[in-house]
Amino acid sequence: MPQEFHLSDQELLMAADGELASREVERVESHLAACWECRTRKQEMESAIGEFIRFQRGSFDKLVPPSDGPRALLKAQIGQLAEAERESRPRWLRPIAGQTSWAAVAAALLLMVSGAMIFRMLPGRHGARMVAVTVPDPGFTPGATVLVSQRDVCRETSVKNKAVPVALRRKVFAEYGIASAEPDAYEVDYLITPALGGADDIHNLWPESSRATVWNSQVKDVLEDHLRDLVCSGQLDLATAQREIAENWIGAYKKYFHTERPLTSSRP
Repeated sequence: MPQEFHLSDQELLMAADGELASREVERVESHLAACWECRTRKQEMESAIGEFIRFQRGSFDKLVPPSDGPRALLKAQIGQLAEAERESRPRWLRPIAGQTSWAAVAAALLLMVSGAMIFRMLPGRHGARMVAVTVPDPGFTPGATVLVSQRDVCRETSVKNKAVPVALRRKVFAEYGIASAEPDAYEVDYLITPALGGADDIHNLWPESSRATVWNSQVKDVLEDHLRDLVCSGQLDLATAQREIAENWIGAYKKYFHTERPLTSSRP
């Protein structure tokens, strides 16, 4: 039986949005079940609304800067502050300091979730000041190795890290959200040094502070040389050296040099 009337656009929109009054729902649904023309109009409206939402979302996403870099910086800063706080307190207060640092971490994470942006170059009285990046973000820099043996590693008497190409350096800085930096502020460093079988790969590179913290690139260089000496003298397994420097190079320094602080400041 042909329909004598059709639903209005307003009724179709309200039905699609679930805004019809309860007494009208049954009437509209009954009509849609019997009228193919109104069903088609309703589907066309829903498709148009969906396309508009996708277009708006895509346009908005292009205007929002990526958050991966600031998150990586925040995680690195949280780790550095927690370590500095723990070491600066007397030993009998360190359990309390550990509880306090968790509160600081929770507050920092809440700030991050709310959309706060952390920049690596912050304005100061004398221009920009550098923010220290002491440890890499494992999400960006888990470490990567090549397939080599202990004999291959120890074959060369003197091994120097390869110079990182400029284009790759820029990718590393972009990944960590560092837009600009002083020329000597960071060293794009290998997490696992090539002298221990580290790969020339962006997953093995990170912007390590050269002078903003005592746990800087010069201190890590000393650890790398020491671990290679242990590997080549047969006192340490190559895979163990690679794993420990990738997981926590500061912890590895403390372990193998038997100290809680760098033996020298190693500042340039």
